[in-house]
Amino acid sequence: MMRMSYPSDITREQFELIRHFLETAKKATHPRTYDLYDIFCAILYVLREGCRWRSLPHDFPKWQNCYKHYRIWKREGTDGKSILDKILEELVMSERIIAGRNPKPSLGIIDSKSVKNTFVAEKKGYDAGKKNLGHQNSSCD
Repeated sequence: MMRMSYPSDITREQFELIRHFLETAKKATHPRTYDLYDIFCAILYVLREGCRWRSLPHDFPKWQNCYKHYRIWKREGTDGKSILDKILEELVMSERIIAGRNPKPSLGIIDSKSVKNTFVAEKKGYDAGKKNLGHQNSSCD
C-alpha cells in the first residue's frame, strides 16, 4: 500500500544519502517488516508536528516500531554523536554541495545580545524580560 506524502518527508534521493547510517545502527537478525524510509519519515513527522508517537497517522508503520528505531538512532556513539546528528550533517553538507557552496560552513555568527548578557547575568542577575537589574548586594530599607 502506498503511503501519503507529508511536508516533513525527505525525498528518496536524500534518503539514499543517509541509508547506510540507518542500516548499520543495529545488527539485522531477520528481514525488515517495514521500509526504513517510512520509519525515518515517521520520525520526522513526529519531530516536526510535535505530536505524540501514538498520534502518528495510520499510513506510517506502527508507532512502537518507529519509536524503537528513534531510540536507537538518537543514542550517542563513541564519537559523541548520534546517528541522527550524523544524518543531519550529511544532509546539510549535500544541500550545500548542490547549491555550489563549500560543504563545511566557514563562518559562525554569535548573537551579540546573548554574548553581552552573559557577564551581566552572571554577576547581577539580569532579567532581560523585565529590564530589571537585580543587584545581589542591594539593600531595601
